[in-house]
Amino acid sequence: MDGPIRIQGLTKVYAGGFRAVDNLDLTVPKRAFMGFLGPNGAGKTTTIKIATNMLSVTSGEIFINDISVMKDPKTALADVGAVVETPEFYPYLTPMETLQYLGALRGMTATEITNRGRDLLDMVKLTEWKEQRVGKFSKGMKQRLAIAQALLPEPSVIILDEPTSGLDPRGMVEVRDILKQLHTMDVTVLMSSHLLNEVQEVCTDVTLINRGKMLRSGSVASLINEVQARKIDVRTLNPLTQDKFPAMRTIPGVTNFYVTGDQSFTVDFEGEEPAQAALLAQLQSMGLKVVSFKESGLALESLYMSLIMDSR
Repeated sequence: MDGPIRIQGLTKVYAGGFRAVDNLDLTVPKRAFMGFLGPNGAGKTTTIKIATNMLSVTSGEIFINDISVMKDPKTALADVGAVVETPEFYPYLTPMETLQYLGALRGMTATEITNRGRDLLDMVKLTEWKEQRVGKFSKGMKQRLAIAQALLPEPSVIILDEPTSGLDPRGMVEVRDILKQLHTMDVTVLMSSHLLNEVQEVCTDVTLINRGKMLRSGSVASLINEVQARKIDVRTLNPLTQDKFPAMRTIPGVTNFYVTGDQSFTVDFEGEEPAQAALLAQLQSMGLKVVSFKESGLALESLYMSLIMDSR
């Protein structure tokens, strides 16, 4: 299958024989938002650094818009915007001055940079800081500026390496809100992450990787549907009493449950939406006044952990 990003037989072996990436094949479809998901040390950053010509390859190739990064990196990366590792900017420049400098390096005109830069600073919520020096910015603000500079030349491909890494909770939310806006643009995105909930929330597709090898790749929805057991968080108006626990364990589809508070518990449940509706009705028939009933968003985590165990 063709795609704006194609990785074929990619292998990276470091001195001493450590194999960071092991014969990786991956195609990112056009306009997909691909989450490249794995724990620290899985090979995500190594792959992205090779894709952006920051690191040499042992064997294999990466094609961006059908152009080999290994053979013609300048042409291959001309239509790519990237944020790799922690962004650093000249501290004495303002956000717009930073974009003017970086845009000029990309061959953009002053008018193009000003018009495009104004829209992007608004998108990443830095307009009110446009006269401030970047040296005063928090890490989250610098990350938002980094995304703006990646989008400045209107590339068709965006490559992001753990864009929310090291941010405080507020910074993570702000960056994720910006990432969600990429869905409305005519871009293809490859984003590495070790945060499963982030990938489920932001991405359309996901590739699970461990020890440099691909475990599974596909749409987020299709991979979640592979998971038989779902975790459902339930919160009640009235406190839980132990006399209801035996009956809860016998409800069809319930494999286990965990009390998480005086008025909350989590159920391990096997069943699709009709079965979940029946579960809710049964809980209510037991006298539980349910005020919240939702999947906990850990379906992808369950699949990932089972794949890691199988690959050992």
